[in-house]
Amino acid sequence: MRIHKEGAPTILIGLISLSIATWFSFNRLPYNWAIVIGVISLAIAILIIRFFRHPVRNPTIMEDNLVYAPADGKVVVLEDVETKEFGKKTQVSIFMSPLNVHVNWSPVIGVVSERDYFPGRHLPAWHPKSSTDNERMRVIVQTNSTEVIVQQIAGIMARRICNYMQVGDEVKQGTELGFIKLGSRVDIFLPTSAKINVKIGDKVKGVATVIAEI
Repeated sequence: MRIHKEGAPTILIGLISLSIATWFSFNRLPYNWAIVIGVISLAIAILIIRFFRHPVRNPTIMEDNLVYAPADGKVVVLEDVETKEFGKKTQVSIFMSPLNVHVNWSPVIGVVSERDYFPGRHLPAWHPKSSTDNERMRVIVQTNSTEVIVQQIAGIMARRICNYMQVGDEVKQGTELGFIKLGSRVDIFLPTSAKINVKIGDKVKGVATVIAEI
């Protein structure tokens, strides 16, 4: 299992802290309590390492009109919305729980035409206003036929959004877009003419599930 580069500091600090806690428990506490703390520490260590897993993902088919899921998770929003800057769009939002892979990928083939960071609040990722009020990073990818807007959104626990894109970068389906620590969501805004292939509640897999055709 590959570990994402964003996980190295967190994993190191976590393992050192858990090792100290385990050592202290075996030296200062009754044996039964020490065993319990040791087991809990091991479980936490496994969860931390698992959170930062970095799977290799390659799309089955690469075509200009296909929009792949940019993240693993659950579809929590699917609706037409009126945006201030881009007019009417179809919004698809994918919620990532702490158990999901937290790597984000480009959903389409194109060129990054815009990259913007917006400071903001840390409302729950499922909150309707999180798309506009929360801290977020927005990337616009210009495809051959339209533009696709991707937003990485912070939540209650997600306090760091990592984004590796720059204006002018050429991307394809599966290019690594970034990483969000500790759970949140990714929004995609598509033209309303897009054919949507998912529904609310569907579980999707990044660079594996085709969520729309444009």
